[in-house]
Amino acid sequence: MRWDIHGSVMESSGREWGMPSSVIILAVPATPNVAKGAGIRNQGSEIDSPLRHLTPPRWAAQVLREPIALLNDHAHLEKKAATNALELINRHPRTASVADRPAGSASENWVAVMTSVARDEIEHLATVSRLLVRRGGRMTARHRNPYASALRGLVRRGTGPAELIDRLLVSALIELRSCERFDVLAAHGDDRELARLYRRLAVSERGHYQVFVNLAHDLQSGDEVDERWATMLDEESRILEAQPPVPAMHGGVE
Repeated sequence: MRWDIHGSVMESSGREWGMPSSVIILAVPATPNVAKGAGIRNQGSEIDSPLRHLTPPRWAAQVLREPIALLNDHAHLEKKAATNALELINRHPRTASVADRPAGSASENWVAVMTSVARDEIEHLATVSRLLVRRGGRMTARHRNPYASALRGLVRRGTGPAELIDRLLVSALIELRSCERFDVLAAHGDDRELARLYRRLAVSERGHYQVFVNLAHDLQSGDEVDERWATMLDEESRILEAQPPVPAMHGGVE
């Protein structure tokens, strides 16, 4: 069974890209205050993005000058995203307040949600790595993502529920920025094969972003999550603008 966080089964065919026949798209209704955010519409996106800083179209040409390096970076990101989802299984919330939540809530389906996200990311890894090899490249043994490392530095470690909320929101930010970058590549890149691939993968990344945000809201009510999310969005913009212009999904713009 393939679940979204409300217990619904959602499947999508991925055969065109050599994916398994059913690729999970964990799309859920967006929380109004979060998914709409500042109401900034992204290039090529079907939703309003809360990101404070949008990627200019010229970034696509910049990174596509080195497609092998970009695909290698992307493959490593999918591997790390799968690892992150599996690691979050160990952080299953077990507080009394969560136990009292209604059937079908995100917290009740925690393990199903995280395994579904991990499966999605592994399928993406397989797809991207096959394309990388077909184009004459190989995944490198080592990989650094200073953008993601800086975001994880925002997590309030050792704070119990607050740490878990932060980890979910950081995961949401990475998925959201990746989705935004996929949209730019799909809309403005001159590599048609990659444009088709990223147009398809953006749908899944957008669903993952919404899943993580809704998980955070399911675990903690009130305005605290919205306030923390707003702070992280501000920090994400600052962190991204500080990145060097390398051929990477989360690199800076020339």
